[in-house]
Amino acid sequence: MASRTRRRIRYAVVGLGHIAQASVLPAFARAKNNSELVALVSGDAEKLETLGRRYEVAHRFSYDHFAQCLPLVDAVYVCTPNTAHLRFAVEAALGGVHVLCEKPLAASDDDCRRMLAARDSGGVKFMTAYRLHFEPSTLAVVDLARRGQLGDLRYVTSSFSLRTTPGGIRTRPETGGGALWDIGIYCINAARMFFGAEPVRVSACAIPGARSDMPDVDETTSAWLHFDGDRLATFTCSFDAADVSTCRLVGTTGDVVLDPAFSTSEPIGYTVTTDGTTRRHKGRRVDQFAAELVYFSRCILDDVPPEPSAEEGAWDVHIIEALYRSMREGTAIALPAFADAVPHRGQRIALPPPATKPRLVNVQPPHD
Repeated sequence: MASRTRRRIRYAVVGLGHIAQASVLPAFARAKNNSELVALVSGDAEKLETLGRRYEVAHRFSYDHFAQCLPLVDAVYVCTPNTAHLRFAVEAALGGVHVLCEKPLAASDDDCRRMLAARDSGGVKFMTAYRLHFEPSTLAVVDLARRGQLGDLRYVTSSFSLRTTPGGIRTRPETGGGALWDIGIYCINAARMFFGAEPVRVSACAIPGARSDMPDVDETTSAWLHFDGDRLATFTCSFDAADVSTCRLVGTTGDVVLDPAFSTSEPIGYTVTTDGTTRRHKGRRVDQFAAELVYFSRCILDDVPPEPSAEEGAWDVHIIEALYRSMREGTAIALPAFADAVPHRGQRIALPPPATKPRLVNVQPPHD
């Protein structure tokens, strides 16, 4: 366990797929004030060797030897396929090691409950890796909506699509694939974040991916979420459509459009229209993954609970499971009451992005 006197939290990155190689490993260079990469865990020996040398990480472990890694670190960043999150998060938490876990938190409600139980039993910090909870433009829009600058918020609508390469982990059910799991979760979390509330009923329909060579998962999904106060969120996400990443909030006196809304490779900007006047805020590209590391390390060092919490991630998993149930049953699904902390402007962290893209080892980009 880390003590408050230690200046940097020691991390192991578990899973060396695309998100780890393209975003997480390079982020440590900008999070070095309080975060240090000291171990790598993977089932691929070549990845361990090549990336270990590139990032000067001496401690390298196979998945089978994960337990040997835990005494050397204070925290793990779990980047494995969705269905493998459970194993590594639970083992780390029960071993007294803090957990930062990629979204979706897990592949089922039951897995989420087991993660939360392990966190409580191990007495550790556990954060879901929602990078946009620290992104400056996103938090500015959250603040704008909550201060009533749009009047009473009525609806939120999002579109998130890209051309996904068939055959990867995102298009296989055994690894937790599907458009809703992989990118629809951004739209769900955004609606909850902007409303500062939880949906009470949800419904969805989907197009299976047979036409796109991903027949076992949903290729395109549309959904609506009914919030208390008769507020609505709708979204469409797709694995086989042009690149679109937008989110629009509409209130009684104005609206704001984030475009792009969910990107890591482009600056996130937004346009606000109120009282007949439109203002464009360009935003700038920041390292969203370095921000996660810096923030989570602060939480560990200062002994404060992180936001987004593990519960935040678990609730999105519950909503996704309800949406898939709605597809199967052809009806709206009621949800129980839930409340959790929400992000605020004080979480803003703006660190510069990497200057170049890292060379990938034994992994392909998940989309065009």
